[in-house]
Amino acid sequence: MEDENIIRVISIVDDTVVDGPGFRTAIYCAGCANACPGCHNPSTWDPKAGSDMTVQEVFDHIVSDEFANVTFTGGDPFFRPLGFAKLAEKLKAETDKNIWCYTGYVFEELVKNQDAMKLLRNLDVLVDGPFKQELKDEDLLYRGSSNQRLVDVQKSLEAGRFVEFDYNPFKLQ
Repeated sequence: MEDENIIRVISIVDDTVVDGPGFRTAIYCAGCANACPGCHNPSTWDPKAGSDMTVQEVFDHIVSDEFANVTFTGGDPFFRPLGFAKLAEKLKAETDKNIWCYTGYVFEELVKNQDAMKLLRNLDVLVDGPFKQELKDEDLLYRGSSNQRLVDVQKSLEAGRFVEFDYNPFKLQ
């Protein structure tokens, strides 16, 4: 059974600029069931890789950088969403940081899952869909393949359907 107070972390990367707009703190988690051919991070597939950190430990690391926003990635944060859900809820309650999340699942699947919804409720942008090597496009912003989407999570939840994130590079999200 998943412990909502624990996140299995491979690494935390500070001040990354490739995991969403602006400077970000990226939390790389362990575990991914998608195993996409051509994945740039197959070492994160193993759910036993990395080490356990408490939600509070990850939160404390994130807030130590007052300027960086946050990205959840992996692996796949939706492989074990409850720890990330608790972290996202705490971040939204106690900071003004925005949260991006990468997943191999699609939004329409995730909204049908009660545990996934706990995480979605506190995300700003979801980069969804499995990486498809045959659709790889290095010119895409924050995505690896053209099937992946930038989902405006809150607008999508409100509308009950996918709403594309309106990226404006002059307004950091």
